[in-house]
Amino acid sequence: MFAGAPGVGHLFPLVPLARALRELGHEVAVASMDGGEVVAGSGLPFLPLAPGLDWRREIREAGRTRRPDLMKRVVETNAADREAFVPLAAHVNDAVADATVELAARWRPDLVVYEYLFPAALLAATSLGVPAVQHDLGFVRTPGLRALMLAEMAPAFARHGVHRLPEHVETIDLAPPSMAAGERYGWSMRPVSYNGEGSLPERLAGPAHRPRVAVTLGTVPPKTDGLTRIERVIAAAAHVDADFVLATGDLDLGALGTLPDNVRSYGWVPWRALLGTCGAAVHHGGSGTALAALDAGIPQLVLPDGSDRFVTADAVHERGAGLSATAEEIDPALLQRLITDDALAGAAREVRAEIAAMPSPTALAPRLTALVTGTD
Repeated sequence: MFAGAPGVGHLFPLVPLARALRELGHEVAVASMDGGEVVAGSGLPFLPLAPGLDWRREIREAGRTRRPDLMKRVVETNAADREAFVPLAAHVNDAVADATVELAARWRPDLVVYEYLFPAALLAATSLGVPAVQHDLGFVRTPGLRALMLAEMAPAFARHGVHRLPEHVETIDLAPPSMAAGERYGWSMRPVSYNGEGSLPERLAGPAHRPRVAVTLGTVPPKTDGLTRIERVIAAAAHVDADFVLATGDLDLGALGTLPDNVRSYGWVPWRALLGTCGAAVHHGGSGTALAALDAGIPQLVLPDGSDRFVTADAVHERGAGLSATAEEIDPALLQRLITDDALAGAAREVRAEIAAMPSPTALAPRLTALVTGTD
């Protein structure tokens, strides 16, 4: 059983490993709360948890009624203060703990794989006496955050007869070794992109005749900060000799008026496939989005605004594989540097080679099944 918070950025990274295990003949399903059903498009069965309980609403409620001091920090940093955000996420995990344990008791998994913001699944595994593996998502180093979250969840564990919190959990780390902030741990696994099903529009599938730049702001940031960054990217792109592809999903760009001739909006586009036709990328800093650009070996401009996206931006910038900027710093010169700086391109290619050398999900899958059989 795989489990995670109900968001594309939390569940889609689990799909490649889940599919690898299924291809080995194992029964696999993904559990999450309302909103997590999007993962069913991957062909994996979806197990709903606590219908009607909304992840973001519960976090806000926990901040309002239990920890207003933490909520103040979360609001001020747009959740970039992870030491404030994680305890609030723990309260949501507490709220779904009983439902998660009940679901696991019905489904009877032999192994539980969960992403770090959803340790209710670790509780379920512990209560059943089956192994659990934490699946990290990118560049955030999670051991300290896990300890913080489990301390908050101690009453939930005790409620289910677990009075000693797990001291060690096997962890899957997707960060390329040179980008792990000096803190490598767990099992290294190659980040394989899953961006939903579908193919590139015919116009994008062919070769580009001049530099092509992929642009996305992910699924969450535009809902919280509006169109400021995308508007500035479009304005600057009009003065750069390159084609810009906006992969902006359902985001309504009508308020921005007519787009420049070298900027086209395509809505939902498979991100990794698009990157394979591009020479650079501009994005919000989602870990999966950045890892896909690194896997493609192209430089990237990261425009972080909160959550773990500043961690991603710092990792990319410090490795020399891209740039990080605020909305106010976006201008034609910055975009021009992105597509012409040989040092950025060289570092991005180095990381691509590093990623290619990491164990694939298929190669790692036997280590997980060995936890069940005790043959590792």
